[in-house]
Amino acid sequence: MSRKYFGTDGVRGRVGEFPITPDFALKLGWAAGQVLSQQGTHKVLIGKDTRISGYMLESALEAGLAAAGINASFMGPMPTPAVAYLTRTFNAEAGIVISASHNPYYDNGIKFFSAQGTKLPDDIEHEIEAQIAKPVTCVESAQLGKASRIVDAAGRYIEFCKSTFPSNMNLKGLKIVVDCANGATYHIAPNVFKELGAEVIAFAVEPNGLNINFECGATNTKALSAKVLEHQADLGIAFDGDGDRVMMVDHQGQQVDGDELMYIIADFYKRQGLLKGGIVGTQMTNLAFEQAVAKLNIPFVRAKVGDRYVMEQLLEHDWMLGGENSGHIICLNHTTTGDGIVSALQVLAAMRHDGKSLREQLGSLQLYPQILINVRFKGQQDPLESEAVLAAVAKAEQQLGDGGRVLLRKSGTEPLLRVMVEGDNHTLVERLASEIAEEVRSQCA
Repeated sequence: MSRKYFGTDGVRGRVGEFPITPDFALKLGWAAGQVLSQQGTHKVLIGKDTRISGYMLESALEAGLAAAGINASFMGPMPTPAVAYLTRTFNAEAGIVISASHNPYYDNGIKFFSAQGTKLPDDIEHEIEAQIAKPVTCVESAQLGKASRIVDAAGRYIEFCKSTFPSNMNLKGLKIVVDCANGATYHIAPNVFKELGAEVIAFAVEPNGLNINFECGATNTKALSAKVLEHQADLGIAFDGDGDRVMMVDHQGQQVDGDELMYIIADFYKRQGLLKGGIVGTQMTNLAFEQAVAKLNIPFVRAKVGDRYVMEQLLEHDWMLGGENSGHIICLNHTTTGDGIVSALQVLAAMRHDGKSLREQLGSLQLYPQILINVRFKGQQDPLESEAVLAAVAKAEQQLGDGGRVLLRKSGTEPLLRVMVEGDNHTLVERLASEIAEEVRSQCA
């Protein structure tokens, strides 16, 4: 059964347009409260990123939850993985995050975590959606939910992050530029690395409600690269607006993406005897990564794009490490969801153990050029069923051989086909991607 409001990462959209409106947020809070009130603690934690719309949405959610008899504990700006962690430690019924992750400030979203700190199961989301169809009611006055604030949430999460770094190591002698995307990690990430001994140059740590992810953060590392070179730092670390993604740049200002970071962690864990099973990537994981981990004798499987699907595969295989090239990395040996700070600390632990720079830690791994072209098509036509398009793909695959691959993926929200071609020959990859995209346009325009 498909969900009407919940996507792969909660409810998301442009602020002021349905469903990201105050009236729907109130209704969603009430509907979630109706479902959650059937269970034990009647307490929900609410965190948000730094978007100006977070104030409006958290107030509306709290009103709906209170009407259903659920107590809400506010944490203020807090990374998504922090909400997942604190939901577990506070024994709450659920955690709610108000964030649109790496999107611009004018978008926002609402996503839920279970009492175990994982994404809500599908059946619970279906129950909440069923309640949304009903009129809002209110419990008796004596049973109304109350609101409170958790004043030490940031400190608790900082200590948790530090606990995932080996106790016999520190970061003394490392100069690190930390880019917090003017988002939820602005008051947390710099302190984590400082308290572990690093010299920290904090960047994009002045959120004003409108500058989250703007020309900074994990989706745009140009400014971070410039800062690393300016300060002659050892490396730079960039998070996205809600702190569940991480990207790095080396001492030369070159970006190190999620695939490369996951390779460093996997190699380190394997050598330390810490790796359980294999690794889960996605359809977008670079082919060179797959070939490199095969040389390490580490099993690898691909999931659909999205951390929800990576998590499904991790649980199915009983593995502990997975992620995406976007920098969303899940280390189940430490936490229950993607966590940018925790992932960065695992990379730094490998560097400290081996006494190598970030670039040296990658060894011989060189990612293949990956060209992605978005092509619009008419809504009634399915380019994946076009014989001419499929023939163009087959021809490209034949030319690439074992040194590359082709992936066509439709957007889940608009008539858009993502054409991805990667391989060891940049000129060939670029040409083949253009040819396939042109075939899609000619057949499905």
